[in-house]
Amino acid sequence: MPKRAVRIQPELDQRLQKATKERGYRSPSAFIRAAIESELKSRSERAGIEEQTAASFERLAKELRRVLRGQQAIFALVDALTKTFLGCVPEPPAEARSQAITVARDRYMRLIKTAGQSLANETRSAMQDLLGDKNE
Repeated sequence: MPKRAVRIQPELDQRLQKATKERGYRSPSAFIRAAIESELKSRSERAGIEEQTAASFERLAKELRRVLRGQQAIFALVDALTKTFLGCVPEPPAEARSQAITVARDRYMRLIKTAGQSLANETRSAMQDLLGDKNE
């Protein structure tokens, strides 16, 4: 077996002797061999962990880009729908305007309530899926 000689300061040698006894090694050399082995092993493991972390971040970035594209598509759709609606639906006559606003507010509140219930149902369904509960 190859032999290596290492010089260490007296303070470090005292710590080495103490750690050797506390951790139950036969000799300081056995402790040093174990420490070297541990260091080499942890470095190679860290390299693997770093690669996995980088791959995870790449997957997250890809998913985020996909979500952003979807969001941009929704904004474009809402913009086109709004322009079409405003271009095709005439303003109500002045005498019917206040009644039209009142009816529109009521319809809007029903729309918002329905959307909120739909979101709550989807959230409840998602939670049930996460918990594995298929009974509703």
